[in-house]
Amino acid sequence: MFLKRFFRPSTSPERSSYEAIVAAARHPVFYADWGVPDTLDGRFDMISLHAFLVLDRLKGTEQAFRQALVDELFADMDRSLREMGVGDLSVGKKVRKMAEVFYGRLAAYDQALAAPQGALEAAIARNVFPDLPEAAGAGLLATHVMGQREHLASQDAGAIARGSVHFKEPQP
Repeated sequence: MFLKRFFRPSTSPERSSYEAIVAAARHPVFYADWGVPDTLDGRFDMISLHAFLVLDRLKGTEQAFRQALVDELFADMDRSLREMGVGDLSVGKKVRKMAEVFYGRLAAYDQALAAPQGALEAAIARNVFPDLPEAAGAGLLATHVMGQREHLASQDAGAIARGSVHFKEPQP
């Protein structure tokens, strides 16, 4: 039992996938070129959007992993809020609000993908660019999402659930 600690993987599959999601969401082109607000909300929106892509890819499969990935996302949000100095009594309320926003985004993007062309761009404009509904970045981001979706579809679901998810670079 003592030796198990030395032979365990240092990072869980959901942590590895979450780190890939965060790395993809932090790509500078989103903020510098496409106008995504470089704010706490803007970054949360980009993490939510990239998490949606992975969850969408694994829809109907890998249920335990999907839940573990969402749990990892919110554990990180909890840690981040605490590091920013949010008091212990407020963290739970803020994480709960973030969860509502996250699940709302997931539903909006899921519905947009099932709707006619243009619905995804409108959902992104509403959620990522709420103060700039006519932002050119919404169209660029919608195109990026569709490309990422296709790219993720080519990846094995089992490999993703083992922590091996790869995003392609955004095309400026």
